[in-house]
Amino acid sequence: MKILELADKIHFPKMSTAELRETFLVQDLFQPDVIEMVYVDLDRTVVGSAVPVSKTLRLETAPELRSTYFTERRELGVLNIGIGQGVVSVGGQEYELAPRDCLYVGRGNESVTFASRDSKAPAEFYLLSYPAHAPYPTALSKYGALEGLQLGSTASVNRREIRKHIWQGGLASCQLVMGVTQLSDGSAWNTMPPHTHMRRSEVYLYFDLPEEERVLHLMGPAKETRHLVVKNKEIAISPGWSIHAGVGTHSYAFCWGMGGENQAYDDMDPVKIGELR
Repeated sequence: MKILELADKIHFPKMSTAELRETFLVQDLFQPDVIEMVYVDLDRTVVGSAVPVSKTLRLETAPELRSTYFTERRELGVLNIGIGQGVVSVGGQEYELAPRDCLYVGRGNESVTFASRDSKAPAEFYLLSYPAHAPYPTALSKYGALEGLQLGSTASVNRREIRKHIWQGGLASCQLVMGVTQLSDGSAWNTMPPHTHMRRSEVYLYFDLPEEERVLHLMGPAKETRHLVVKNKEIAISPGWSIHAGVGTHSYAFCWGMGGENQAYDDMDPVKIGELR
């Protein structure tokens, strides 16, 4: 398991492009027939992927976690961003995940496996995990059954729909909050105007972006911003002191996930566009 050590906002303005990418961007996940994991030293976040093509994959612990199995002290969100149906088995109970469906796996589940229904159209599971102080029931959230929250406008090129999977009004968890934002055709901006929230860190996984296209992910303090050039299936890490917004060369989707002090979706410190530097 790779360990990602983040910089603080004092060192942030002095970092080169290469240093920013090495520190705040997770790349090269979603490889066939393996589970990949990255431990982020921010709220003890773990991000990862499981892409079962020709075999079933079993979620194992890692020496860095000092646990006998992965969810011994952790909870896990699983989102299928692939084109095909997937099956996640938790303690022998199977859960069918269509594209964009999400499964919450509570603390204390020793056996977790991932499989695809069709190797020619495999599921691609995005994994997001935080420490958990109590067990909550494993439960499935179907993307198509969620009510979409419409935000933005075509005039501001940020028309988008948000569907919340794991939050106070949906699947219950200790601290994990997780959902999907889909930009409308013709829109490019996400989360604009931007915000920060010191109570929680946030993780953006960009997906459904054509391979030749890119998202410019904005980050940093409002008056000292930088950007990361992000491609499909890459993850941007946002500390509490950093804004998180972006503009794409094509419409796209992203999974937002949070962990930290609270689970209030609207706990944000807004930043006016005119204040950005």
